[in-house]
Amino acid sequence: MTFSVSILGCGAAIPLTHRNPSAQVVNVKEQLYLFDCAEGTQVQLRKNHFRLQKIENIFISHLHGDHYFGLMGLITSLHLLGRESALHIYAYHQLEQIIQMHLHASKTVLRYPLHFHAIDPDRNEVIMENKTVSVSSIPMKHNFPTCGFLIREHQGKPNIRKDFLEGKSLDVSDYGRIKRGEDYIDSAGKVYPNADITLPPAPPRSYAYCTDTAYDEGIIPIIENIDLLYHEATFMEDRKADAEAKFHSTAMQAASIARKAHAGQLIIGHFSARYKEMDKMLDEAREIFANTVLAEDGLSIDIHN
Repeated sequence: MTFSVSILGCGAAIPLTHRNPSAQVVNVKEQLYLFDCAEGTQVQLRKNHFRLQKIENIFISHLHGDHYFGLMGLITSLHLLGRESALHIYAYHQLEQIIQMHLHASKTVLRYPLHFHAIDPDRNEVIMENKTVSVSSIPMKHNFPTCGFLIREHQGKPNIRKDFLEGKSLDVSDYGRIKRGEDYIDSAGKVYPNADITLPPAPPRSYAYCTDTAYDEGIIPIIENIDLLYHEATFMEDRKADAEAKFHSTAMQAASIARKAHAGQLIIGHFSARYKEMDKMLDEAREIFANTVLAEDGLSIDIHN
């Protein structure tokens, strides 16, 4: 089943022709979750063949424009397209006032319910949960109230062994009981222990989105053993002082977090517009954490069990 991360924008504050500001789509079993919504996100969604109406949950890391300036456009486009189902937005509380001001000034009455959920950026807590995933906030070390997000798949149910099913006629209720951990008893009264007729479920997958932040080992216990980590790398090591002054990270610092957290794979992004060629930045990160890739607009990575 699908668990993928698609990069819609990998740049920092200044949009470039080949590098939009921050936005990502996480697809878990065909449910779409949008992380940040910078200027141009609607166009990027269409370029990457995502249906706007399938987005039900939007998570905004903080209120710097390169992370949310595309949100009002998306909200109103969904209205113009006739959306009827609810849209949920999770963000710092001031964003609700901004949204309502825009709607009021444009005299827009949305056709669909818009639910705002305020986040405390200083807390690590579950902010959204459904049958498929949970999403938690991760406090970021920035010069502005900011949080990252951890999306984790729920543990699945055991799989019934195919060799056990051969020659048997189980009904729907039998399948349900076995997947709930019960033994199977056939018509002759023979008991088949659950442990003998099932296989353990695939391990749940996980992804952490960490932008914008200075180097902060405090997040490591939260993201430990993550399958895939996106960590901002606004600068290279020769501008480490700039990174510290602006509460951003270097590529090597991002890689150090990935290594110490025992991440499966690292994506670095949120690149300063000053960088045109990215090979040296990737080399710096790979010195610390070999399984690093560069974010690029349009990049999609599947997380496998």
